[in-house]
Amino acid sequence: MRISVFGTGYLGATHAAGMAELGHEVIGVDIDPDKIERLKRGEVPFYEPGLPELLQKHVESGRLRFTTDPAEAAEFADVHFIGVGTPQKKGENAADMRFVDAVIDTLAPLLTRPAVILGKSTVPVGTAARLAARVRELAPVGDDAQLGWNPEFLREGFAVEDTLRPDRLVIGIDKDRPGRIEEVAREVYADAISRDTPFLVTDLPTAELVKVSANAFLATKISFINAIAEVCEAAGADVLELADAIGHDERIGRKFLGAGLGFGGGCLPKDIRAFMARAGELGVDQALTFLREVDDVNMRRRSHMIQLVERELDGELKGRRVAVLGAAFKPESDDIRDSPALDIAGRLHLSGADVRVFDPQGMDNAAKVWPTLSFAESAADAVTGAEVIVVATEWKEFRELDPYGVADLAARKVIIDGRNCLPTERWIEAGWRYLGMGRHAS
Repeated sequence: MRISVFGTGYLGATHAAGMAELGHEVIGVDIDPDKIERLKRGEVPFYEPGLPELLQKHVESGRLRFTTDPAEAAEFADVHFIGVGTPQKKGENAADMRFVDAVIDTLAPLLTRPAVILGKSTVPVGTAARLAARVRELAPVGDDAQLGWNPEFLREGFAVEDTLRPDRLVIGIDKDRPGRIEEVAREVYADAISRDTPFLVTDLPTAELVKVSANAFLATKISFINAIAEVCEAAGADVLELADAIGHDERIGRKFLGAGLGFGGGCLPKDIRAFMARAGELGVDQALTFLREVDDVNMRRRSHMIQLVERELDGELKGRRVAVLGAAFKPESDDIRDSPALDIAGRLHLSGADVRVFDPQGMDNAAKVWPTLSFAESAADAVTGAEVIVVATEWKEFRELDPYGVADLAARKVIIDGRNCLPTERWIEAGWRYLGMGRHAS
């Protein structure tokens, strides 16, 4: 099929390359000419394992190209995906819909033949119905321009796999105006459907709610175990052993029961806040009041880490060398949006600590947000002379650090495992004071 993807950020670029890999002819559209030029050269403007190779492959094959001209995309494609961002509004919890609205207002007037638009961006419930009406109003072909919603479920670090082999596909349609949306979606995703990927057809509001509900559940599960970690620390229990025990209950499961510094990134924090804001607009804000505590628990983990560092330095942070290993919000990503690691490094810095940060991929992005922080050239460089080491992002490189080798570089043998990812006994055997999240201190 001939497909356009509006927006070539993390979601859009990955989706465009994935669609080309599935055999479609694809054109990516963005208003940023510098980004488009890089993508034309086969360069990915962010870090995502496997994507550079996929992008380069299909730029060279001619199956994937990029443009800043929406008219070119409208002329070329019969299926149009919306993959632009919906960031949190400044000073509010609600999602900023300017970019999604701009795509519709630009694309719809250019639709002179039947077309299907599939939204992938995470939007407040009710958005799709509003946009569908707007498309019919603006498009020269009227009702032959149809809009459905196809939420994305990408995990950073695994986005290529999630695009090519999704665990489920959700297609929202207006049940009163079903049109060709399901038929077209089945053709777009024929490869995944042939491998028995669940294909769920819902109404528009249900499709919109699936993504934010999934994120709200995951955020709740993470904050739950972090709240229990607080109790474990106070009671002298071990949250890792506790999580293993309750994770054997098939109703609960072990995934996302990893106590640590909490969640961050460009999705979970802003999505649960936008979900709460939309519930308030619908008059059902009490239904999601629990998400306020989920958010509070999550942010409290960062403050707890600052307190742990301060305690290990006898209450005095000023001028004390602290190594923070990690800047990205998770491993296999350079995304520093709402990153607990970078937030902690910044808070320690503002408190007067001499902070040295290292991250395998997130350094450039981190330096743009915190130019006054000191960034190390390697993990060894970061820990040299450190009185406290904080592991804030669970990169494999950090998990595999040699505690004996690090001991030769650090000023004091104190390590705080903010992700409970280190081989605890090995560090303790090497003579380190080890502190985990919700665990016994060595």
